[in-house]
Amino acid sequence: MNKLIDTLRALGDLLMPRTCVVCGRTLGVHERHLCLPCAADVPYTRFWNQPHNPLADRFNAVLERHRGTEPMDYAYAVALLYYKGAYRNIPRALKYHSNLSVGRFYGTLLGRHLASAPHFVDIDLILPVPLHWTRRWSRGYNQAEVLARAIASALNAPCRPDILIRAHRTRTQTRLTVEQKAVNVASAFRVREGAQSTLVSAHHILLVDDTFTTGATLYACYAALRPFTTARISIATLAAVEGTPSGST
Repeated sequence: MNKLIDTLRALGDLLMPRTCVVCGRTLGVHERHLCLPCAADVPYTRFWNQPHNPLADRFNAVLERHRGTEPMDYAYAVALLYYKGAYRNIPRALKYHSNLSVGRFYGTLLGRHLASAPHFVDIDLILPVPLHWTRRWSRGYNQAEVLARAIASALNAPCRPDILIRAHRTRTQTRLTVEQKAVNVASAFRVREGAQSTLVSAHHILLVDDTFTTGATLYACYAALRPFTTARISIATLAAVEGTPSGST
C-alpha cells in the first residue's frame, strides 16, 4: 500500500511538482511541506512543555493591564514555532496562499503536543478567532478555524466556530503600531446570541489564532468571552513573533 501511495505521489509530482514552503526547493517523494534541511531547522518554541513561558508571560501582562480589581487565573499560552526568517512562510502559506494542507498538518502537530501537556489535557472547548463574514467570504476560509479544527481533533474536544463573531470589519493589523492594533480590535468581537449556555458549562477554553504578534486580537476575544464564563481561557497559535513581556499589548 505504501509503495502504491509513493508511486501515485511521484506521478503527481511530475505533473505538479511540490515545493518546500520555506525555501521553495522541489520536494522529494517522502517530504511533506518542507524539505529535509528546512524541516530539521524549524524554530519550534517548545512552549507546550512549560506552563509558564515567555509567550504566556507576554499575554498575561496584557491581561494584567486590563483586569482592574478582578482576580485572574494565569492564562496558559503556546505557539508551535517562532515567526522569523523564511519560516514566516509557514503561517503565510496558510493565511495568504490558501494552503489549508499545511495548516492542518501543523495544527495537528500542535494539537498532539498540547495533548501531551498536563496543563492542556482538560480543554473542553476550542474557539477560533473569527473573521468578519466579508473577509471570510472573499478568502473562502478562516485560517484560525483550520488550525482549531486540527487541534480539536488531536485533543478530542469540540471546535465551535459559531460562538465568537467579529461584529465589525477591522483594518488589517499588518502595518499598525502596537497602540493602533489594540484600538483597532477593541470591541470587535462578541458572543453570538444563544451561545452563552455553552460558555457557562465550559471548564477550560482554548482560543486559537494563526499568529501572536502583540496579543491585541486575542485579548479582544478574551474580553468578549469573560463576562459569560468563569472557565480558564488559554491561547494557542501556529506562530509567535519574538518579544518581551513588557513589549506586548
